[in-house]
Order: sequence, then structure tokens, then C-alpha cells
Amino acid sequence: MGGIISFCVRLVQRWLPEPFIFAILLTLLAAVLSMPICHQTLVEVVLNWGGGVWSLLGFSMQMALVLVGGSALAEAPVVRRGIDRLAVIPKSPMAAIALVTVVSSLTCWLNWGFGLIVGAIFAKAVARRLHGVDYRLLIASAYSGFVVWHAGISGSIPLAMATDGDSLAKTTNGYLTTPVPLDQTLFDWHNVLMVILVIVAITVVNTLMHPRADVVTIDPSLLDVNDDVKENLDKHTPASRMENSRWLSWILSLLGISYLLLRITIGGGTVDLGFVIMLFLFAGLLLHGTPIAYVRAFTKATSSAAGIILQFPFYAGIMGIITGVGASGICLATVISDACIAISTPSTYPLLSFISAGVVNLFVPSGGGQWAVQAPIMFAGASQLGVDSGLTGMAIAWGDAWTNLIQPFWALPALAIAGLSAKDIMGFCLVDLVVSGIIIAGGLLLWAM
Repeated sequence: MGGIISFCVRLVQRWLPEPFIFAILLTLLAAVLSMPICHQTLVEVVLNWGGGVWSLLGFSMQMALVLVGGSALAEAPVVRRGIDRLAVIPKSPMAAIALVTVVSSLTCWLNWGFGLIVGAIFAKAVARRLHGVDYRLLIASAYSGFVVWHAGISGSIPLAMATDGDSLAKTTNGYLTTPVPLDQTLFDWHNVLMVILVIVAITVVNTLMHPRADVVTIDPSLLDVNDDVKENLDKHTPASRMENSRWLSWILSLLGISYLLLRITIGGGTVDLGFVIMLFLFAGLLLHGTPIAYVRAFTKATSSAAGIILQFPFYAGIMGIITGVGASGICLATVISDACIAISTPSTYPLLSFISAGVVNLFVPSGGGQWAVQAPIMFAGASQLGVDSGLTGMAIAWGDAWTNLIQPFWALPALAIAGLSAKDIMGFCLVDLVVSGIIIAGGLLLWAM
């Protein structure tokens, strides 16, 4: 296995560019493919690209807040002490890899935004306490848990399928008019079994990828806590008293947390991305104690969001290219999905839907975007072939999550926290991609029987 791992690591180190360069190359590839395949002119492609650039602006802000808010929360003294206590549990590098993988997988299954941040922060805390662990593999293990997010309770596709309303029929072009209960998607025993097997498999594989001997693969400065020196403020001025008032923090935090509780208990709301962001913000404010302490922690964390702010508009542009249509009336996403439908049988359709979703995800790395692009096409094919709607939706969901292992877009938060580049972890993730892909493919074939 060591030879395979070394090959994957060398391959990625040599060929995978910085994530922003990867986004540029995908933009050019999508543009070049759309012209001959979809019979679009250069002008149409440029207009589709420009029209899509700002389509993820709100989502970009959400992701930036997830990263910054989660990082600021982790810097709260009480949270840092709790994470540090958990970080001393593993006594060997291999145990550390296994624990980080499991923690990341379970938290991503609960909520993908929460899991992305918690996994990376926990991995960094473990590296700070345990010498000889491969830091690159540790962060890769934290990110690898993300592969189960869309089969978990924050999965946007199964949640959208379970939601009653006109949008369901509209998104699927009328092929799905009644909600699909979660017991036919997320909690179907096939899906639950696939989640368990994938978590077990990547835990074992990640552990086995660690060298037997201790390694030093990290700049020690990346693990520094870098506590800010407290300023000697004159607390006798009205401004300083307000900045250091615990009462202001408590009142505002109580307001925010009360809203979240009411939303769940009375409003019937779900734990979505907005819920997680608000939880991070108000819990961070409460646990830092004073407004000025939280401002300092939040300011310190903002630099890590640079990659998200830069790259999200470009991926939105890519999404605009592959979903945009010209005079021909077709788009690249439709061509990819139709190709899978054309060669499918009822038993192979879920597998090919999974593969096509994985390909589309490289260009549209967003669960909501994936649903909007593929739902009309794939449910039409499912209707023609008589394939179960719940199975079709989960095949798309798994495909969307699967190729995130080699799509640096979603690794940006973890990389920002860790201080690493995509090429440092993607070689390990490539191995996880192969292993998890085999399990998911087998699970979908079993589900279709």
C-alpha cells in the first residue's frame, strides 16, 4: 500500500496547482467544451459565465462566516481547553488519525458546515499535542469525513425532496410532485449501511496510510496558538466600559440563542447552514466574555477566509457556463446527464447517476447547485426507467459528495485553518476517493436490486 500512497502523493504534488489555478483551468475547460458540444458561440459562453459570477454571492458570505465564526468560537478559552482535553486521548500517530477521521465524519454527517470546521480545528489540536504524526495526513483525514455529508441529516438534496411545496415539482419539471420521506432516502437501511461502511473504510485506510516511523512534516509555527497580548485599556471611560461589558455580550447572546431554540421547538425549523452560522456567532460572543475580546478573535480569524472570498465567484462563473444555454437550447450539464441516461438500465441507472453527479460536481461544487442542475434531467430518466425516486436522489447526493475529495473548493476552510495547501492533502484524499467510490458504487447497485 505504501507504493500506491507514494504514487498518489507524488502525482498530486506534481500536477495539482493552487486551488485558484484549478478554478481557472476548470473555467477554460468548461468554456472550450461548451462551444462544440452545446453548439454555443464564444459570445454566449462569455455571457453565461459573466451572468453566473455573482450567483453564489450570498452563499459565499455564508461560507466565509462559517469559517470565521467557527474559528473564532474555537479560540474561546473554554472551547480551546475542551478541544485540548480531547486532543490528548490518542497516544500514537495511528490512533490520532483514526480518531480525527471518526470525529470529522460524524460531525459532517450531523452538519457539513460544523464538521468542516470542527474536524480541522480538532486535527490541529491533536498535532499540537502529539509528536511524530504526519500533519498532512491528519488534515486530510479531517477533510475526508466530508464525503458522507450529503448522506447525512444536513444533506440538501434529500431535505429538498422531503419538503412539500411547488418548488419540488418545479425543480424536477413535474416528475416529482409529492415529497419523498426521509425514511426512503437518508434513513433507508441501504444508505445507513453505506455511511457506516464508508466511515469504517476511510478510518482504516487513513490509519494504514500513516508511516510506521515517526515523521516531521510540519512547520512548528503552524501550530502556534499565537495568543494576542491584552491591551491595557482605560476601563474608566464609557467607551471602554461598554467594550469590556459582559452584560452586553450576555444579553445579545441570550437573544440569539433564544431565537434558535424557538425556531426548533416552535417554528419547526431545521438545522441548516444559517442555523449553524448563528450558533457559531452567538456562542462565540458568549464564550469570549466581552464584546472587545470577540472582536479581536473574529478579526484574527478573518484572514483565513481569503481563499473563499476570491474563488467562490469564479466557481459561480463555471456553474454559469455549464448550466447556461444559448440558441441551441442545451447546456453542458444536460449533455453529461443525458449521456448517462442513454446507456442505463434500471439496475445501472443509480450507479451512472452517481458517476455523472461526481463529474458535474467538479464544475458545480454546491449541493444546491447540483440539485438545480441535475434534478430535472435525472428524475426524467428515473421516470422512464422506473427507478425509485429516493434512490435516484441519493445517487445524485452521493456523487456530489464523493468527488469533493479531489475538488479543492471545499477543502479551503480546512486548509486555511491548517495553514497547508491543497497539494499537501489531496494525494491522501485520492486514495480515499477510490476506496469510498467502490463502496458507494456497490451500495447503489445493491439498492437497485
